Amino acid sequence: MRAIVLGERRVDIRQFPDPHPGSNEVVIEVKASALCRSDLSIYHGEPVLGEKKEEVIAGHEPCGVITEVGSNVKNLKEGERVAVYLALGCGQCKYCRSGYLIHCPEWKCLGFDVHGGDADLLVVPVENCLRMPNEMSFVEGALSTDKAGTLYHAIKRLGVSGRDKVAIFGAGPMGGTGLLIAKAFGATVYVVDLVKSRLGLMKELGADQQINADQHDPVEIIQDLTKGEGVDVVIDCSGNPIAQNNALNSVKRMGRVAFIGESKKTTINPSDQIIRKQLSIIGSWYFNISEYDEITQFIVEKELPLEKLVTHRFKLDEAAKAFKMFDERKTTISVFVW
Repeated sequence: MRAIVLGERRVDIRQFPDPHPGSNEVVIEVKASALCRSDLSIYHGEPVLGEKKEEVIAGHEPCGVITEVGSNVKNLKEGERVAVYLALGCGQCKYCRSGYLIHCPEWKCLGFDVHGGDADLLVVPVENCLRMPNEMSFVEGALSTDKAGTLYHAIKRLGVSGRDKVAIFGAGPMGGTGLLIAKAFGATVYVVDLVKSRLGLMKELGADQQINADQHDPVEIIQDLTKGEGVDVVIDCSGNPIAQNNALNSVKRMGRVAFIGESKKTTINPSDQIIRKQLSIIGSWYFNISEYDEITQFIVEKELPLEKLVTHRFKLDEAAKAFKMFDERKTTISVFVW
């Protein structure tokens, strides 16, 4: 089978032996696999998870069709359509039992620690398989986990509703998905970014205001839009220290903030930006595995146009081009499709 292996500024398409399932595993014929900014950390030679591993297949947002099941697998069969939960846990600790496999002390991440889904075939534990609704396409399935799942989980925790004005900093893959979900919850949504083309896409997808931070002070614009009060909710998907500070400065007193984009180091003023404003702040990384049915039901019932976020589709053989364009921010969401 063909598969993508990433190195420092290098994208290799290599041949691997076709995988076979262990007793509690399944083999998936991959149909779609989305790119993520964290993939670029491997491409840049500084993986955000695990250690540098030259032989690990990339990709943590795949979906496809089960082609083979292990001897102990009883609740899934060949031909079923599944997405994949990226965290592999021990299965016994309190975090695994609660559905938060990402907090397992022994957890491993698809595409970083173990072989991922940027490949023709993928073998995973049966418990990591997430049944996809028939109404969802494979491209939507690839976007339903790390992107839609992460943002749905965060927005639900923030209690977003039709009463809220929400500002999203960063109109990349996460921010764009967050826009669709927050709008589906009924909120008024402002989106902030530096890239004009991304802001244009956000307008097409229903953003109530697009703020170009390269041309305007987003804090001033948001203060004007809210008559000096600030927004009810801010979600930072950028991971940029300037944007993270702007996020804290844009939210009103008693407001709610979620940090999703990752930053190596950010300096803030807790007294003025958090304590005296009495903010509620959460960090949000991924979703609980038990939420997937709820997430996909929301996608289907709200008819979220996830595929409209996809600006580029690539074949596996075009991997070098795909990662180069993604790194240069010439794409918003890119998906490998089979």
